[in-house]
Amino acid sequence: QVQLVESGGGLVQPGGSLKLSCTGSPRIFRQHEMHWYRQAPGKQRELVAGILSGGTTNYADSVKGRFTIERDNVKTTMWLQMNNLKPEDTAVYYCNSYRRLPVVIENDWGQGTQVTVSS
Repeated sequence: QVQLVESGGGLVQPGGSLKLSCTGSPRIFRQHEMHWYRQAPGKQRELVAGILSGGTTNYADSVKGRFTIERDNVKTTMWLQMNNLKPEDTAVYYCNSYRRLPVVIENDWGQGTQVTVSS
């Protein structure tokens, strides 16, 4: 059973910053793609950012230039640094690990952490 644990959410004013963390097992961080997703009330879950085990990253257009995803495979931790936050960034943020194997897909989620951007 994969266990991913997020932390770092909270309430922040527009223009502020937060840094989310996600911890997991060494096996996950050696082999899996890692992502941050978010889900706002009444909306579908959307991909925010992703990072491969070797460090290649990708971002949703809405967060490019404001958010930075990083991972440390030795510390088995992934982070999402969020700067210049906007009210539309308000959502529950989820950590995800993903690996496609020949006969199975490993796709696991954390419990989520709430981010609220409001004055």
